[in-house]
Amino acid sequence: MATEQFMIDAEQAEAYEERFVPALFRQWVEPVLEAAEVGPGDQVLDVACGTGVVARAAVTLAAPGGSVTGVDLNPAMLAVAHRVEPRVSWEQGDVAALPFPAGGFDVLTCQAAIFFFPDPAGALAEMRRVTRPGGRVVVHAFSSLHAQPAYGPWVEMVTHHAGPEATELLGTYWSQGDPSALADCCADVGLRVLAVRRHTRPAFFPSVEAMVRTEVNATPLRDRLDVPTLDRMLVESHELLETFVEDGRLVIPIAGYTLSATP
Repeated sequence: MATEQFMIDAEQAEAYEERFVPALFRQWVEPVLEAAEVGPGDQVLDVACGTGVVARAAVTLAAPGGSVTGVDLNPAMLAVAHRVEPRVSWEQGDVAALPFPAGGFDVLTCQAAIFFFPDPAGALAEMRRVTRPGGRVVVHAFSSLHAQPAYGPWVEMVTHHAGPEATELLGTYWSQGDPSALADCCADVGLRVLAVRRHTRPAFFPSVEAMVRTEVNATPLRDRLDVPTLDRMLVESHELLETFVEDGRLVIPIAGYTLSATP
């Protein structure tokens, strides 16, 4: 998986909700909320909420008496989130300086975002600050590339064709794949780790070619690959990933984990 950190417009936010949420992120809502143990009366904050797939699932769990807030840097994402689930309080804000008072939340969740933050330790410190003593902070990340049965060999193949830079360009999602390192980072900012749970969930693409073009077009590789090279990559991608094709659709297992901690 690959991405660049940039602000997106309304059309891109709608496409994210329509394509990427069901393709990848919805499958991780249950493990995140299971680790968070959201219950009636809880005040919940979902950090870097995107279009809000975790936050809107938490609404029912926090009722009656609780509330759910989603915060994201991108206003286009928040506009989609508000359209889909108006019962959540959607707030624009930066994880580096969350716009909330200290200790205001019982539960904080952060799904598939820690690897995007320029300063993960600073982000974790802010998460700790806004969570009450004894509350719960749950961070979800994907495992390292070597633990990915489909993406690992695929990135290796792309690197063979596109050069060693490709590993870095395609590596953002896997950069927080070591839960021990994340646990150490939590300890450094005053979060006591309670549990780490490993999971595998599927990612869905309409086809192998759709997956390849999605990954390439999401990085500067799109401007660095000539047509013959991309064609060779497509052929080898079909060979590498054919065992993950089900009824024409590509279903890739993704390894990841949730880390729960308390201030």
